[in-house]
Amino acid sequence: MSTRRPTIGVFDSGFGGLTVLKALLELIPDADYAYFGDTARLPYGSKSVETVARYAVEAAHFLESNGAALLVIACNTATALALDRITAAAHVPVVGVVEPGAEAAASVSRNKKVVVIGTEATVSSHAYRKALESRGLDAREKACPLLVPLVEEGWVEHPVTEQVARIYLGEAFAEGFQDADVLVLGCTHYPLIRGLLRRVVPQSVEIVDSAESTATKVAELLGKERGQRAQGDLSCYATDSVEKFRRLGSKFLGCPIEKIELVDIEK
Repeated sequence: MSTRRPTIGVFDSGFGGLTVLKALLELIPDADYAYFGDTARLPYGSKSVETVARYAVEAAHFLESNGAALLVIACNTATALALDRITAAAHVPVVGVVEPGAEAAASVSRNKKVVVIGTEATVSSHAYRKALESRGLDAREKACPLLVPLVEEGWVEHPVTEQVARIYLGEAFAEGFQDADVLVLGCTHYPLIRGLLRRVVPQSVEIVDSAESTATKVAELLGKERGQRAQGDLSCYATDSVEKFRRLGSKFLGCPIEKIELVDIEK
């Protein structure tokens, strides 16, 4: 690990965590980053808690072996299902995406009513609901399983995606949650359709991006402020198809990805 700056390890089951990495790069540009996308074994949402925990711990150890001084679990499913296991197995500080997102929602909500959208696995875990209720908020979680494949298809401004979002959010903001004033993006794919979601929900609703909230939390832990020294180094690791990672990943990160290495952490 460089003595000049920290190496931050970022882990996700695939590409979505690159939105967290993007937020980190904007806030802490002078750190070195190691990003691990477990693309051979995604999606995690359909797998058991035990399997997700095993995969996530393997990823944590891989990133530590590559110099990570802090781990960011940029996967809502892994955070929701296995954060305790990852934290116990790791030898460095670990930050997940759920608590920072809940904290940000609590700080901006006036009505104390929050809607969270995410994958089936994240919603079924009720991790966001527990985190929000512990802060005195009422929360409704809504699974939106069609949004991830639509985003990965590149349909971020497609009428079909907007219609699907309107159906999901119409259901989420109904029956007692019409006056909810915060929408939490509980999936790392959703920042790519934030503009579309902004059109779908009432203007009075604040949109909280867990990726941004997580980056802010990491910056606080490191005592970092925006816009410091020269940009650090980024290395990416994938367990399947480097070319697909380069093509899709650049959409999530918002810039080309140069250094991607194919790895097999099951050996």
